[in-house]
Amino acid sequence: MFVVIGEALVDLVGQRGSRTLVAHPGGSPANVALGLGRLGDPVTLVTHLGRDAFGEMISRHLQASGVRVEGGADADSKTSLAIATLAAGIASYDFRIEWEIGALAPLPVETRCVHTGSLATALAPGRDDVLDLLERERQRGRVTISYDPNVRPALLRTPEEARPGIERIVALSDVVKVSDEDLHWLHPGREDEDVAREWLGAGPALVVVTRGGQGVFALTAELEVRRPATSIDLVDTVGAGDSFTSGLLDGLRRADLLGGSRRGALAEIDEASLVSVLDEAGLIAAITCSRPGADPPTRAEVDAARAASRLAASAPPGRTT
Repeated sequence: MFVVIGEALVDLVGQRGSRTLVAHPGGSPANVALGLGRLGDPVTLVTHLGRDAFGEMISRHLQASGVRVEGGADADSKTSLAIATLAAGIASYDFRIEWEIGALAPLPVETRCVHTGSLATALAPGRDDVLDLLERERQRGRVTISYDPNVRPALLRTPEEARPGIERIVALSDVVKVSDEDLHWLHPGREDEDVAREWLGAGPALVVVTRGGQGVFALTAELEVRRPATSIDLVDTVGAGDSFTSGLLDGLRRADLLGGSRRGALAEIDEASLVSVLDEAGLIAAITCSRPGADPPTRAEVDAARAASRLAASAPPGRTT
């Protein structure tokens, strides 16, 4: 059903100034694949790993959640690292990364959605192979193409240099999820909603802007929807955006809106369905933020959290549940 293409790496996470760093499997595309696997979706991650202890840890971590890992380990390279330092629960990153994927074969016939983004679409030489696949799949018209730029300024030079490549992929995509921080970096001084409208006009059927504690803005050719953030006890934001993406794609699958033949239906999604998809994706991201590292919830955990929220909302004033 899902193929995710992109980097898998180790997040070394610690508080700013601390000497202690804890290793967590990570990488934006790998986190999306992990989230989809835990939600019960069939998913394959096409990636590049080193043949070392970190690479083995990542593979086992993903496979334990039902993710099929393709690309294997490369004996001549090391697994990439991201050093995530936390201040008030907010992560900033420093990267030690290689990205080389090689020529990519056409997607399996059972694929309905391919997702990519972040470093996989920004770093040479692998970005060119990913772009080639996306262009071929766009011409074939058989799958939904999903993209999250997940901009890492530390590895990009300037917004002016990064914009053309990012917006080229936006134009190839059906679903684009992007954070307001990414849009503000790419287009300083512009409103995120204005940029999102411009991106929608370039080709996607759906553009979703996440705004952290300010909620979500989403638009199609017919709709503009704004939803509040889900209240949480914040531990950290590591992997939150990727968990939202997993929830978004899972929700679109559950609404039967994925696959090339469903692109028209996706573009015409009704407001109630879009709100439902966005709210569940927000809940999934909130659960991830309530615990350390990129640790997205399972389907059972999401269902339990939703049931608890409904129970609390239905309780009479002055009573607790």
